[in-house]
Amino acid sequence: MDMVKIENVIKDFSKQRNWDQFHNPKNIAMALSVETAELVEIFQWLDHKEALSLDESKQEHLREEVADIAVYLLRICMSYDINLEEAILSKMKKNETKYPLFDKEGNKIEYGKKN
Repeated sequence: MDMVKIENVIKDFSKQRNWDQFHNPKNIAMALSVETAELVEIFQWLDHKEALSLDESKQEHLREEVADIAVYLLRICMSYDINLEEAILSKMKKNETKYPLFDKEGNKIEYGKKN
């Protein structure tokens, strides 16, 4: 994935429409929340099996909502000069500590080591 290319497309699209005046971090966060709700709506009332076997129309809708969410998330990252890859990797490191692994006997497993 070429993040620079994607960020440039987002910047150009927004600039051409003069949307930057509306796309402050607060408004983007609110829009992200709405798009996330639209993603949830796709799966509302589906059981596990149905959720895993969406028809082509629902899969297209899913792709569109995921893209909307990604665009807004990237806009927030762009506003605060957050490198999304670095942020994710850093958070996963913290999660390793917060959610340790345990073997079948309940003994803690050091990350990266297998028993």
